[in-house]
Amino acid sequence: MTIAEAVEDRVAAASRANPAHVFTPFDFLDLGSPHSVGMALTRMVRRGRVRRLARGLYDVPRLHPLLGELLPTPDEIAQALARRDGARVQPGQEMAANLLHLSEQVPARAVYETDGRSRTVTVGSLVLQLRHRAPRTIRSPSALSSLLFAALRSIGKANVTQTRIAHLRETLSAADRATVLDELPFAPAWMHPHLRFIAATPAPPARRPTAATRRTPAN
Repeated sequence: MTIAEAVEDRVAAASRANPAHVFTPFDFLDLGSPHSVGMALTRMVRRGRVRRLARGLYDVPRLHPLLGELLPTPDEIAQALARRDGARVQPGQEMAANLLHLSEQVPARAVYETDGRSRTVTVGSLVLQLRHRAPRTIRSPSALSSLLFAALRSIGKANVTQTRIAHLRETLSAADRATVLDELPFAPAWMHPHLRFIAATPAPPARRPTAATRRTPAN
C-alpha cells in the first residue's frame, strides 16, 4: 500500500466514525514523511476528497440539502490544533458556563483556553480564538473536569448558588460524578465543597405509601 492510499484509508475510517472530524498532517506522520503526507493531502483536495479549511486543517466535505456546505464545529477544530501542537485545550470560561447551562449568555465567538500559544483561526465564517493560560488552570486529566472547573471560574466564587450546584448534581451521570471526585485535587480549594456535593450520590426519592402499607388508625 502506498502512503497516499494509507492516508486515504485513514481519512475514510475516521470520517465514518465521525463525519465532522478535522484532520491535520500530524495525524498521518506515522505513515510517511511530512512531504509525502502533504502531497497526498494536496492530491485529495484537488479531487474533492477532502477540503482545506485553513493552513494545516482539513476535513471531508459535508453537504446539507438546505444549508449547503457545513463547517466543522469549533470543538473539532480546537481538538485538531491541540493534537498537532501537543497542547491541551478546553472551552473558555463563558463557553463552559453556557454549555453546562449555568449561564444563558451566549459567547460572541468561540474562545478556547490552551497551555499552548495564543492564536486566532478563521474557517469560513467561524472565528476560533485560542487564549494562552497557565498550565495549572487547564491541567485536569478529563474533558469533563476541565469543562466543569472552567464553568465555575466563569460564574465566580461569590455567585456559586445552591441552585446552580444542585443543577450540576442532577445533570451529571453517576460516572461523571465519580470522575469529578477522583479529580478533586486538580480544582482550586474554594471549589472543593461544591464539587464534593456534586459528586455525592443523590438520595433516592421518597416513596409514597401504597394502600397495602397504609396503617388503619386505631379506634
